[in-house]
Amino acid sequence: MMGPGKISLLLADVDGTLVTRDKVLTERAQHAVRRLRTAGIRFAITSGRPPKGMAMLIEPLDIDTPIAGFNGGLFVQPNLSIIEERTLAPETAARAVDLIRSHGLDAWVYAGNDWLVRNAEAPHVDREAWTVKFPPKVARDFGSVLDKVAKIVGVSDDHRLVQRCEADAQASIGDRATAARSQPYYLDITHRDANKGVVADYLSRALGIPPAEIATIGDQPNDVLMFRRSGLSIAMGNASDEVKRQASAVTGSYDEEGFAHAVERFILD
Repeated sequence: MMGPGKISLLLADVDGTLVTRDKVLTERAQHAVRRLRTAGIRFAITSGRPPKGMAMLIEPLDIDTPIAGFNGGLFVQPNLSIIEERTLAPETAARAVDLIRSHGLDAWVYAGNDWLVRNAEAPHVDREAWTVKFPPKVARDFGSVLDKVAKIVGVSDDHRLVQRCEADAQASIGDRATAARSQPYYLDITHRDANKGVVADYLSRALGIPPAEIATIGDQPNDVLMFRRSGLSIAMGNASDEVKRQASAVTGSYDEEGFAHAVERFILD
C-alpha cells in the first residue's frame, strides 16, 4: 500500500476498535494517541454508545474534539455539554420498535439520558451496563418517550436474524432513518442524518479539516459510511470481509493492538 497524503485527524470507532474485547483501553493505544498529538494530528471518537458511555475515555486520551454518540445522533463537548442532537420522528421510532419486535429481537430505546429496556435479564443487558457504566430503566411500554428517541437497538444472538432485520429496516424506513449493525448482535436505528458518515462530515466542517486529510478506523458495517468520507480508511482485523473490502488498509484485531498498530504503521510511519 502506498502511504497516505497528509493526515490531520484520526476518527476512531470505540467498541471493536479502540478498546479490546474486554473493553480495555490499553497503554499502547493511549501512547499511540499521544504520538498523534505530538505529530500535530487531532483525534476524535464516535460510537453507538451514549456520550456518557464514553466519558471514561476522555481523560486518558485527553480528547479535545467534539464527541459523537449514538453514531452521530448526539454531539457533545468533552465536558459532555450538548452541541447538537438529532432524534427520530415519533412515528419512525414507533415503526422501528414494531419492526424489531416483529423479527423476534429485543428492543432497547435511548431517550434523553435514559436507556430503556423491557427486560433487564435479556441478552447483553448486563454486559452493556458494565460497558457504558450506567444501568438501564425497565419499561413495559416505550410510548411515553417516542418523541425524544436518539437511538433504538435491536438485540439478538441470532446474527443472521439481526442481518435480516437490518435489511428490512433499510427497505421500510431507510428514507427516514439510518439502520446499520454496530455489532453482529446489535442493529442500531438512528435519525437519517445520524450516521458515521455524517460524523466525518461534521468534524471536517467543525475543525476545518478537508475530508482527504481525515483517517478513519473501525470494524463494523456502520463504520463503512465514514470510510467513504475520509482520505484513509482502516479496517480492524476482527472486521468482516465485507467491511475489510471497503477499507484502504487492514490492521490487526482489537486483541492484537490493532488500533495502535494502525496508527504506527499507516499514519505515523
